Amino acid sequence: MKKHILILAAAALFACGAASAQQKADPKGGISPEMLKEISKGYEGTASDKAIKNALNTTGINILAANSENIAMIDTHFSDMVKTKGITNQLSSGRCWLFSGLNVLRAKMIDKYNLGAFTFSQNYVFFYDQLEKANLFLQGVIDTKDKGFDDREVDWLFSNPIGDGGQFTGVANLVMKYGLVPSDVMPETFCANNTGQMRTQLATKLREDGLKLRDAKPKECQALKTEMLKEIYRMLVLCLGEPPAEFEYTMRDAKDEVISVKTYTPLSFYKEYVGEDLNNGYVMLMNDPSREYGKVYEIAYDRHVYDGQNWVYLNVPVETIKEIAIASIKDNTAMYFSCDVGKFSDRQKGTLDLRNFDYGSLFGTEFPMDKRQRIMTHASGSSHAMTLIAVDIKDGKPVKWMVENSWGPASGYKGNLIMTDEWFNEYMFRLVVENKYIPESMKAQLSQKPILLPAWDPMFLPEE
Repeated sequence: MKKHILILAAAALFACGAASAQQKADPKGGISPEMLKEISKGYEGTASDKAIKNALNTTGINILAANSENIAMIDTHFSDMVKTKGITNQLSSGRCWLFSGLNVLRAKMIDKYNLGAFTFSQNYVFFYDQLEKANLFLQGVIDTKDKGFDDREVDWLFSNPIGDGGQFTGVANLVMKYGLVPSDVMPETFCANNTGQMRTQLATKLREDGLKLRDAKPKECQALKTEMLKEIYRMLVLCLGEPPAEFEYTMRDAKDEVISVKTYTPLSFYKEYVGEDLNNGYVMLMNDPSREYGKVYEIAYDRHVYDGQNWVYLNVPVETIKEIAIASIKDNTAMYFSCDVGKFSDRQKGTLDLRNFDYGSLFGTEFPMDKRQRIMTHASGSSHAMTLIAVDIKDGKPVKWMVENSWGPASGYKGNLIMTDEWFNEYMFRLVVENKYIPESMKAQLSQKPILLPAWDPMFLPEE
């Protein structure tokens, strides 16, 4: 009875406060002087308020919100781990999608041929990525010539003429079209590692070219586009180097013994040492609780190659993704993985853990949104791609996971990031797996006609 009375009293006080605030609110929707006076009561100036305010004047939020009850390093033992060697570094570029996809392929090659810390040339694939994206933009401008500049598609094209972000479909289409070369055949350059200035110049040139194409006669457009791409090609060669048409390469194993000495083209090298059908042999799975599960979705213009594939994925519950991921890891097969990497990330330890930071206690409030609500309100989305390589299973259930990152060996835990299973639930979004790990019950779902989503959907920004 007393509890019931207390609840009624609290409700009455809240109602009185709300009524008082309502009376002081500006009916036109602005902040009136009376309303500001009421709002300012949110800061009471208590001793704890002042202490936190003083601390925040000189210290970062993440430092003050660090949870002292969770400072110990997560156990680094994993029950199941894919064999791989070496850590890559994308430096100041948005090429995580490319590093992650190529790291999946190199893990297989390292294991198959007992190699050392081998890497494919990211710069080689990136060269053609930029050339193909330039063509994608220019052809998109030609295709939309009859639409006004205020059309959403036209506006999106000129807002996004080129970038260095992407996703796995780009890896598949580019590698199948242009092949691969070892990293020392076409090594990284300054512009490959620091893409910002090159991207700005390419985008400016493409926007200029786009205006010319919109003014050109339709029959002139293809020849004009070819001349424009010649100029883009020259800019790319100056920044990244010219891709080899043919090269001689000595392949050595982990004991530095020669496996072969041959002359290759990039395509013949790929076919001999990898040889997979990347376009048809992989499936992208998404966990997006804001959209219906069991449906296939396609993202317009979300491709790297004009004559390639848009990004297509099957939306499934996170538990389904876990089951498939575990099957792949147990079979020594790494996977392309993407997530909202900045959330609750302790970069020094290399852990992704919901308990790393206690923002609610710092600010004296709560942050109760679930994954669906965060997606709907743009509070969360996939921002970074890595390579999923390990899981720790206890009593039949995963307790933590590990990804190979592309931020260098000094970053995180020996170049990797370790995430708790709870973090995986909340901030993991995409996984690319081989067809053979997809259960038969899901294959019928994959045959559906995809639901087309617009390129400007905020959930599908390129991973960088």
